[in-house]
Amino acid sequence: MAESESTVESQGESESLTTPHPDHLVPNSARMYDYWLGGKDNYAADRQLAELFLQKIPSMREMARANRDFVTRATHYLAGHGVRQFIDIGTGIPTSPNLHETAQGVAPDAHVVYADNDPVVLAHARALMISNEVGQVAYIDADVRKPEQILGSTELREQLDLDRPVALMLVAVLMLIDDAEDIHATVAQLRDALPSGSYLAITHPTADFDPPVVEEVAGSARATGMTFVPRSRDEVASFFGDWDVVEPGIVPVRAWPDENVDDPKSAWYWAAIARKP
Repeated sequence: MAESESTVESQGESESLTTPHPDHLVPNSARMYDYWLGGKDNYAADRQLAELFLQKIPSMREMARANRDFVTRATHYLAGHGVRQFIDIGTGIPTSPNLHETAQGVAPDAHVVYADNDPVVLAHARALMISNEVGQVAYIDADVRKPEQILGSTELREQLDLDRPVALMLVAVLMLIDDAEDIHATVAQLRDALPSGSYLAITHPTADFDPPVVEEVAGSARATGMTFVPRSRDEVASFFGDWDVVEPGIVPVRAWPDENVDDPKSAWYWAAIARKP
């Protein structure tokens, strides 16, 4: 998706939003990202909180784009290292290039399973995430908080062989789960289900680079009913367990994998990929 274009063109609200969903009064991170990236698939509540973020963090649009660009670079890396199976949890509203487009551009036989629980994401996924002649794409309507639902789903079992390496993508999604919900156990359950040679890719917003501002916007998000938990570098590292973090390690998202990028801390996310021994 070009930065100024929506995935589905519309007048005013997107056609996919003409029927209100039960959560339309609560901001949603996927729809906020859509707004920051120039899309139209968002509600007033999403735009209101997204604009508040922009007031406090004027470069938020560029940060959102940097996070999406990481997905492309990471997928190229993983496919280039022989990975042919991907699970992307917290998919968000499709943007081009989508993960499966990137993966299948390197390896046409790549299989990709997306998982998200937002009805707007589901509507787009069904329309846009199609398989090619040799590769496969599937979508699971599921919440990251319920890893057993994802791992046990028919769609996943039909598309992926969990005896072969899988790349698990948790891009800007762990921030939506509070520590009180035992997020570390959830991620560990997902890691444990994957075989040796699998990879885990994570990006995560952080307050490490500007604590007062990030804590302020996190408080504003919580006030609207949206969970938003920035985490430190050490906290992000803990999600990888005993997996081997590949070079260049846990770095600002713009610096992965190039540590020589200008002003890497201009996007307030940590990013890393780790491999299961």
